[in-house]
Order: sequence, then structure tokens, then C-alpha cells
Amino acid sequence: MIPQGFIHDLLSRVDIVDVVGRHVELKKAGINHKGLCPFHGEKSPSFIVSPSRQTYHCFGCGVHGNAIGFLMEHTGAGFVEAVEDLAQQVGMQVPQDERSPEQRERAQAEKARQQSLTEVLARAAEFYKAQLRKSSRAVAYLKGRGLTGQIAARFGLGYAPEGWRSLASGFPSYDDPQLVESGLVIAPEAEPGQESKRYDRFRDRVMFPIRNVQGEVIGFGGRVLDKGEPKYLNSPETPVFSKGRELYGLYEARQALRQRGYALVVEGYMDVVALAQHGFGNAVATLGTACTADHVHKLFRFTDSVVFSFDGDAAGRRAAVRALEAALPHATETHTVKFLFLPPEHDPDSYVRELGAEAFERCVEGAVPLSRQLIAVAGEGCDLGTPEGRARMLNQARPLWALLPAGLLRRQLLGEIARQGQMPEGELQGLWLGEAAAPAPSAGAPAAPPPPEKPRWQPKGEWKPKGEWKGKGGWKRRDEEERPAGPRATPATAADHAVRLLLLHSELWEGLPAEDHALLHDLSGSHGELIHWLERQLTHHGATPWAAVEAGLAADGLADTAARLMRPARDLGGEAEPASELAAVMRQLWLAQIEAEIAALLARPSLGDADRQRYRQLRERADELRGRGGAKAA
Repeated sequence: MIPQGFIHDLLSRVDIVDVVGRHVELKKAGINHKGLCPFHGEKSPSFIVSPSRQTYHCFGCGVHGNAIGFLMEHTGAGFVEAVEDLAQQVGMQVPQDERSPEQRERAQAEKARQQSLTEVLARAAEFYKAQLRKSSRAVAYLKGRGLTGQIAARFGLGYAPEGWRSLASGFPSYDDPQLVESGLVIAPEAEPGQESKRYDRFRDRVMFPIRNVQGEVIGFGGRVLDKGEPKYLNSPETPVFSKGRELYGLYEARQALRQRGYALVVEGYMDVVALAQHGFGNAVATLGTACTADHVHKLFRFTDSVVFSFDGDAAGRRAAVRALEAALPHATETHTVKFLFLPPEHDPDSYVRELGAEAFERCVEGAVPLSRQLIAVAGEGCDLGTPEGRARMLNQARPLWALLPAGLLRRQLLGEIARQGQMPEGELQGLWLGEAAAPAPSAGAPAAPPPPEKPRWQPKGEWKPKGEWKGKGGWKRRDEEERPAGPRATPATAADHAVRLLLLHSELWEGLPAEDHALLHDLSGSHGELIHWLERQLTHHGATPWAAVEAGLAADGLADTAARLMRPARDLGGEAEPASELAAVMRQLWLAQIEAEIAALLARPSLGDADRQRYRQLRERADELRGRGGAKAA
């Protein structure tokens, strides 16, 4: 957790004009500075940066905020990343009170190592760009694919020469171990007594630099110019590059994502570049791997709508199923996902080059909604004209439907799946949720008569007081002191308490480890919905006081949902030590999950060796949590 006092000191030392000016061309306009808004397309500048208020505001699209908010919105950085970036610029040390000196030292060493690797990769990118200018064959290949020099420069395209050790001319020492660690050079194990023979990983390929959302080069994709295998070659996993989390072209697509209002996910580097050439700058690509939940989560930090584009062949259909599974946990009433299938003979690159941008735009407009794609995938290979086929479809739909977060979309899809399976929605609800809806009355059936009204009590005679009653002790009349209104008990569950604490003290979120984040995201119903909302709020705005959180909840239609958790807070007067209370309630949540898993294991007819080992691990973890709780209480 970063103290609020440090945030205030940081913002007082940072000049927002300098921060924004690194990304936007600003001109003096009276006491302010003006430029073209980086968050939406415009020809007349309406983006104002105020040095006196240290804020930015666009009169065109309405975005506004401080220096931290600008870095988060423009670069996609998280709150902590943005704070650390600004602190480094002004020479401040971000306090890390919750970490030991050894942990801080390791974190600093890892950050320095990553910074060094990105510098090596950036130098390689410059080397490949220079080689592209020297290779008429590579230039001719790109021109043959319809690319201009402008688009090649925008994406930093380059060329890796044919030689086995071409990078030796671009670096002072070809034996530098960071060339291997960054994935640029391969160093196979040598036979005993012999010297290892290093060589370049990328040879005779068009090079596509892969950038993170901050614009740093973290890896490469290389495509063969002629026939050869593999067609695409990617950098290996490194300390700065993970295929399952990064997307090619996301850095270049940030502004277009806001202009077009959606992200277009394709399968190849050349698809991204070709689409950008034809006006679709909002395209990104996965890096030689299936789309993951991390990919989808990252995209929803920049836009509320994602369109997956796949080839129409069997491989494209299989990729669409994997993308559907990755997208379902993030699909809500406010996050839309669609699927675009091109004819089998086309990919996005060939389609837009042969048929033009307007034809491709029409394909995007006709993309299949996620709900229809889910039902299509569930019905694959099922004859819906038979009971057996419908039962199989329902069986295949259930695990997909279960991936959806709780909310209106999930409920709506339950009804749609029930109609496709020709099954009453109430029965399907009972089977899948364990709760049956009340059966609807049949058409034309008479309404059930209301229950007979109980006769009202009547006194047997006229009541006469015997005199003024006086209680014993310190009794008071009702009109002397009002009874407290509303509930005075703490929230009914640990989940209530955890979500309430995080909404009231949003700065606590950053102090939680990743496993706690995952546990909170898995909470069911309104708890999970509020946690998903809170993380998105923090991603875009950072930790804010309850008043700002409350306003955001109201704007997104979640005020009533949160109000049920806030009532106990008002009655009880808040928490003396929110961080300690959150730590305690997280222990309760973990214990509940562990006990549920233990109960499931013990319910099995017999336990194998792996089950018994898991049982022992769970018991040790539970004892550890209880011990920590007892030690703290003592």
C-alpha cells in the first residue's frame, strides 16, 4: 500500500505539463497548454493541460485527471506502475513499508534486470530497422504485401539478415549473456572440452518488434520472406516477455481503440499491420498462442468491446472456441464480445487487400454476439430435432455458461439455452443452480383464490386504566429516548465484510497478494460483481476516497448493490484498523475455501495417494492460517 501522503507529495513535485508533453505536442495558450487529445481523434485541439491546477481536461471527449491518471489512461500502466514512473522522474523513493529489506532489494534487482533486457532488445530493433533499409529484397516483399514506408515505420518493422551471427555487428560483445537471456541469440550446450557455438535466433526474416503498453520492446516476431518453416518465429519466454499476457500492436492501437470503440483481435502480425494500413488501427494479435483470459482482461482495460476475427477454416473455428472460453469470465452487460468469421480462403490481411476496407467493415458489423456463439459451440454435433441431441447440447452448454460472471447476461443466457433445449427454464434453473423458479400458471387456468383473511382481534369490553404504571429500576418511557434505527450487527458473511472494507478503503487492494485477488474475484453474486468493478476502477483512477468510489458506483448502476454493504459501516462507525480487519477477514475466506475442499475430498468413496497428499497440504494450510490468526489475536 502506498501512503496517501506520499501520493500528495509526489503530485506536488511533478509538473503535469512535462508529463503530458512527453506524449502530446502542447502549445502555450494563455495560462494553460493546449494540444490534440490523445484519447479520441480530432483536428482542432480541445485538450487542455492546466499547470496551476495540475490537471488535464478534454472538452471533446470529457476525459480529465491528474498526472497519475494520465499515465494510466494513456500508457495502460497500473496505479503502482504510474506512481513508480513519476517518482523515478522526480527522484523520489516509493515507500514499500510492507516488504522486508531483502524483498525490496530483490525487487529492485529484478527491475534493473528487466530494464537492462529492454535496452538490449531496443538496440536490436534499431539494428533490424537499419538492415531493412539495406535489403531491397525485404523492402520489395513488404511493398508486395501492400505496405507503405509510413506504416512500416509506425510499427518499427525491420529485417534480420541471412547470416548466422549478424547481430555481432550491432553489439559490442556477441558473448554478452543478455543476448541469450533476451532470446536474440541461441547458445546450445557444448560438448565437454569444446566451446559453445552461438548463433542468431532470427535469420532472413521480416522482424516485427513486440512492445508492451509502455512502448518498450520486449520481444520479436519474425516472418519468412519466401517458403520456409516455421512461417512465424517468436521470441521465447523471458523475464520481460510472456506470450500468454502480451498482445502485438496494443501499444500502437491505443488511440484507435478509443476512436473506434472496440478492439479487433486477429491471429497474425501481418494481419495487424495490413488492417492498420487500411484504417483499422484498432487491431491486435495474439503471439503464436491461443487467446487467454489475461489477454481479454488487458483489452478490457482499454475498451468495453472486443471483436475476435478468425479464418473460416477448421483451425479458425477451434481458435474461436478457445477465445470464447477465455472471454466468458469477463463478459457482462457492459463488456461485449463478438466473433467474426471470414470465408475459408481468406484471412484479414488478404480480405482487406482484395475486397477493401468497406467490405471488411460490413463483416465487423455482422459479427456474431457472444451469446449466439456460445449456443453454436454447445450445439456442435448435436441433432436438436431429437431429445438425445438436445440433452447433449445442454450438457455441453453448462460448463460454458458456468464461466459467465453473475449478472443479467448470465440470467438471460439461461433462458435462451433452455429454449434451445426445449426445456422449461425453471427446471433448467433448478438443475444448474439448485433452485427452482415458481411454475407459471397455465393459459386459461383460473387464478388461485387468495387465502382467507384472519378476523381482526376485538376487545371483549371497554378497557379502563388502573393508574399510571411505573417500572422498577432505570426504565424510561418510549418518548424519552428513541431506539436506534437499522441493523447494528456486523455483515452476515466474511465476503460482505471484505468487499465493504475494499470499497471504503480502496487503497488496500494494491497491498493484497495475487492469490487474494484471485480469491476475491471468484466470489459469487454481487460480491464478485463489485470486486470486478473495483479493480477496473482502480486500473483507471487509482485508489480514491469513498465519496469518489460511491459516485462511480452510482454512475455504473451499482449504488443499490453496494448500499446493502455500506449500511453496517454507518451503524458501526467504521473500522479502527482497516488493514488489520481485512487481513483477518481474508483468513476467514481462505479457511472457508480450504474447509470446503477438505469436505469434498472426504466425501469421496476412496482416496488415492495424490488425494491424501492434497488433504495433508490443506490441513497444514488451515492450521497455519488459524495459528496466524491466534498469534495476532494474542
